[in-house]
Amino acid sequence: MPVKVREGLLIGDINDAAEVISNGSSEITHVLSLLSSASITFFSDWRRGFEAQHKEIEKVYKEINGRNNKKANPGNASGSSSDEELPPTQAGKLLYNLELVGPELKILRMAVPLRDMENENLLDYLDTCLDFIERGRREGAILVHCYAGVSRSASVVMAYLMKMERLSQEDALKSLREQNEFVCPNDGFLEQLKMFEDMGFEVDHTSSIYKKFHLKILGEAYGRGEKVDSSKFEADPGLPASIPSFNFDTSTSQEAPDHENLGTIYRCKKCRRVVASEENVVTHFPGEGETCFRRKNRSSGRFFDEYLEPECSSIFVEPLQWMTTVEEGAIEGKLSCIGCQARLGYFNWSGIQCSCGTWVNPAFQLHKSRVDTSKC
Repeated sequence: MPVKVREGLLIGDINDAAEVISNGSSEITHVLSLLSSASITFFSDWRRGFEAQHKEIEKVYKEINGRNNKKANPGNASGSSSDEELPPTQAGKLLYNLELVGPELKILRMAVPLRDMENENLLDYLDTCLDFIERGRREGAILVHCYAGVSRSASVVMAYLMKMERLSQEDALKSLREQNEFVCPNDGFLEQLKMFEDMGFEVDHTSSIYKKFHLKILGEAYGRGEKVDSSKFEADPGLPASIPSFNFDTSTSQEAPDHENLGTIYRCKKCRRVVASEENVVTHFPGEGETCFRRKNRSSGRFFDEYLEPECSSIFVEPLQWMTTVEEGAIEGKLSCIGCQARLGYFNWSGIQCSCGTWVNPAFQLHKSRVDTSKC
């Protein structure tokens, strides 16, 4: 039986979901399924007349996608596109799908492809899941389930409690266990929920916390031999604002950043093309300077008195769409300006040690001597 967590919010396993979808429910109006399969036909035995309800599904897609696009692109007033009725993808990966289920097709089900693995990217699904939970509670009641009702569903429900009740990761887990003692999110999900807490209960793609997490995900994908193409890279800040550019964290094309809103920008010294902005910089704690190199140590960095901190001779940035050599698949190589081919720095998926001594992994390095810095 599903366990009630809050008014209008229940958690359960796949058997609970099958019972609701097969026989209907006088209470539950929405189902959020977190399963390894990306196919919406997982419960195909209970689907009937889906095509007749296509317009209703399109309406829901537009509402959810429009809201999420506004979050990702606050400058886009419409928050919409002509393709919003389609299931959204992220670099070719399905984010969610929708169907009407139940004996009278009155239950709205969202399926999210999420594996119960420590290296699975939970953060990028949270906005969509939490919005759907809130919608379910507003319109009736929602059942959140995974296969066993222990890890994936618990993690998403925890994130919802954290955001709505401003609970820490630890307090959210404690509160959920008061209702269901068996929940046990995997360690990777718990780590990401701590990041969620540190970002102020939002998935902030401009946060250094998220940037480092995203780089880690890309590095692990590269390590598994997966192709890391430019669709997963951040937009090229050197493109005119009127030229569309694909951004890895949204499902639609968007305009490149407006140079007037970039803060600090970095230009190639030779041709003056913008190659990075303040938003692209991935910060790191200063290391121990030359002593690290003498000991041949890879320091993770620690805090020092500000007057003693060694100055970094490079900046490290996210992989950007102008970095064509990165997309070619090498583990390391030069970073050359796409405008004039002048050498700007170096990249290495296994990491680079900064002049301050800190090891940055993976690393996309721009030498300060090769770029000019200015304020917009």
